Amino acid sequence: MRKLFGTDGIRAVAGTSPLDRRTIFAVGVALAHHVGAAASPRIVLGMDTRESSDWIAATITAGLRKGGAAVESAGVITTPAIAFLTRTHGFSAGVVISASHNPWEDNGIKIFGPDGYKLPDATELAIEDEIFRQLAAEHDDPAVEDAAPAVEESDRVEYVQSLLAAVDGLSLDGKRIVVDCANGAASSVAPQLFAGLGGEVRIRNASPDGRNINEGCGALHPEVVAKYVLEDKADLGITFDGDADRALFADENGRVINGDAVMLLAARDLQARGLLHDNTVVATTMSNMGLEAALKRSGIRMLRAPVGDKYVLEQMQKTKASLGGEQSGHILFTGRSTTGDGLLTALLLLDIVHRSGKSLGELTADLKTFPQVIVNVKVREKKPLESIPAVASRIAEADEALADSGRVVIRYSGTEALARVMIEAEDEAAMQRHANAIADAIRTAIGVGT
Repeated sequence: MRKLFGTDGIRAVAGTSPLDRRTIFAVGVALAHHVGAAASPRIVLGMDTRESSDWIAATITAGLRKGGAAVESAGVITTPAIAFLTRTHGFSAGVVISASHNPWEDNGIKIFGPDGYKLPDATELAIEDEIFRQLAAEHDDPAVEDAAPAVEESDRVEYVQSLLAAVDGLSLDGKRIVVDCANGAASSVAPQLFAGLGGEVRIRNASPDGRNINEGCGALHPEVVAKYVLEDKADLGITFDGDADRALFADENGRVINGDAVMLLAARDLQARGLLHDNTVVATTMSNMGLEAALKRSGIRMLRAPVGDKYVLEQMQKTKASLGGEQSGHILFTGRSTTGDGLLTALLLLDIVHRSGKSLGELTADLKTFPQVIVNVKVREKKPLESIPAVASRIAEADEALADSGRVVIRYSGTEALARVMIEAEDEAAMQRHANAIADAIRTAIGVGT
């Protein structure tokens, strides 16, 4: 079982284990050794806008060099851009310093293989073993080295051009679009990306100061871009998370459009063009039952994978599915990108709207979602929930009471010290009652401060 890597890399409060300097340095050494079989291994490194990203990047760069790898820096850039650069420019691996949607105090390390895909669990486990061996050895605190040489600006431009090539012919003429960059990595790419598409594009929250990433903005707060749409009388709103690997939207009426709705539109569009393999979409356990019902009405089957876009991708590869994603806005398009890419998702959704001649609100009007509640409980440990009698009992009660009229999904976050209690049900009062009962049981047993 992995101890450092979660569902999306290593993540913690910057400066605390496992994001202390010694561990970060060890991660660099271990990764360099992992790719060291390649002749002259090269690593490309990017980061988001957190104030801790610079020193973490410098520390892991020192470790990578110690392990024998050359490092090139792409600076502040989106996570999917690093995946793209890794794959298209023959890097041995790609590293992103980011904690995605987490608050500014947190940070993380994401790693891509030479194919541009996130590392499989077995590979992460092997790297973890090497990290622990490095930590067991006696080392002085790592010295900060000179910054890694920067990749060519033309490489960043190439990424933008690859996105635009996916929607050749897209025009925003006559449209007003609001884009919320979350004061994160999208701030360095989105203005350039949207500049040549016509229309009126209003860029918001693109002034990062190291501490305002995701703060009251971005995909963590989609109601903000929905408010902007109403204030600006815009046709559509787009909002990214801190590293722009996911996107959410707002329609012309200020209604939030989540990843489930995006998957529905994309699935129908691909199906109409004969591009939806086996009429199958891969979602996760968190996707609403309403999505499953809407897809079924269109003759589309929905499979569920564990939460985490890497697990969605694994299921897609097994079934050769053309489309998959998460309610949170990670959307995966086979052949388009090796990881969730919020900027690509935004362009493809805009293209669907453009070609349809309809508004986003009209296109999603028939998606009727079951009432859903998610209660997050901060926990001091991630003990198997089925081993806690009071919690197991509350879950069993909810399962029996809701039966065919709802769903109960309880899981630990893969990136934070949280237990997530998600319940869907036709009866909203029952849904809330059972969610609170389960959350209270978890809080009593393993909650922070108990």
